[in-house]
This record gives sequence, structure tokens and C-alpha cells, in this order.
Amino acid sequence: MSRLRARRMTTLVEVKGLTVRVGDRPVLDNVNFAMQPREIVTVVGPNGSGKSTFLRSLIGAVKPSSGKITRKKGLRLGYVPQGLRLDPSLPMTVDRFLSLPSPVPAETRAAALEEAGAAGFANQQIASLSGGQLQRVLLARALLNAPQLLLLDEPTTGLDQPGQAAFYRKIEEVRDTLGCGVLMVSHELHVVMSASDRVICLNGHVCCEGHPEVVAQAEEYRALFGTGTKGALALYRHEHTHHHHHEGPCDAG
Repeated sequence: MSRLRARRMTTLVEVKGLTVRVGDRPVLDNVNFAMQPREIVTVVGPNGSGKSTFLRSLIGAVKPSSGKITRKKGLRLGYVPQGLRLDPSLPMTVDRFLSLPSPVPAETRAAALEEAGAAGFANQQIASLSGGQLQRVLLARALLNAPQLLLLDEPTTGLDQPGQAAFYRKIEEVRDTLGCGVLMVSHELHVVMSASDRVICLNGHVCCEGHPEVVAQAEEYRALFGTGTKGALALYRHEHTHHHHHEGPCDAG
């Protein structure tokens, strides 16, 4: 079996020519993308660049205007939204929340909370959780079915830098434990240089992509984010202990 064919067989999701329009306005234009197991990929871009639309297209919540999305047969997805709006007066424990809308075995709920770093939250009221605690619970919910692909839409919005760093370290631990691919959407510059194997810079189309260090030097990326920080906002350094096949130059879209 050729290396290319083997790679296609293990690809979690492949996107070809994805275009999404809202009325006459193109939100995404001719986006191509492929995701492999165990990768941590971050999609960055300014507000309104189509990042969330891209993620929602992958989970089937947004219908493409044109293009094709191919998911691995039987692919198990886990999704962490930007946040959760609940009536603060609504009585609901974390454990109960994990069993909605359909019952989930107690051992599965407990294992997901443990994996997400939220083992002590089961009996707490959802409304009483801090922002960081709620994100851990949302992560636990996404882990209930042992996903092969975990998708996170700006998961650390509203968290301080230590909270962000802790959350991204947890994501790496989840990847290592489950062997899943992780696709994160963010507009935060430090994510590029800290928690990713590969970065895609999106602004309606793919401006550039590659390893974080490559993207940070790309003219398209600098045009969107500027050059002032030069990676100084990195919260911690990602060490590569495994190999990927995305070491080529950053390609302009």
C-alpha cells in the first residue's frame, strides 16, 4: 500500500473547495483542509473571518454552498462550544448536565470528568462554576463518546492567561490519552506559538498554514496580526515528540 493511500485511509476529515455563503456574502471561499489522528491544529483569524462557520461546517451544523466534506466512516466527534448560556436560577448539577438529553452511564460520566480535570465537580451546580470550571465540564461532555476528533470553538474566551495555559495543557493530555485529533478555533495570538502542531490562518480563505513558527513569519499572518509580539505571548513551548507530515512552507491562499 502506498504511503499516500495509507494516509487517506487514516484521515479523519477532508475538506475540498468548501464555500459557504450567507445571502450573497461569501463567508468561506474554496477552503481545503485535511485532519490526521493525533494532530493538534489551531485555526486562527480575526473576528468575522469564518472560523466558527468552518468548525460548524465540519460537524454538519452549516451546509456548504459548494465543495465537499468527507469524514472517516463512523467518525466519533466531540464538540466544545464557545460557552454555555444557562438561566442561573435553573437547578442542575454537573452530573445531571452530562446525562442530557439522553442517559449516560455513571462510570462514563465519572471517567469523562476525570479525563477533563473536573473530577470534583459532579455534584456542583452548573450555575456556580467559574469560567474555567465550566470549560472543563464542557470538555468532559465532549469526551463522553471517546471522540476520534475533538473540535473546540474558542474554548478559553474569558479565561486569564494561567487558566488558558492550564486548559491547553489539558487538551494535549487528552490527545495523548485518547489518540484523537484536536481542532481548535481561536483568535488568540499565543495559541499559535504554544499549543499547536499546525496552524491555519483563515480570513474567509486559507491565507497560510504550517507549523506555528512558519506561520508566524508569513507575510499573510503578519498582515492580519502585526509583528509586535514576535511570539512573546506564548504561554508555554510545545515540544514535538512525534512526527507529522506538514513541514512544508507556508502556502498563500
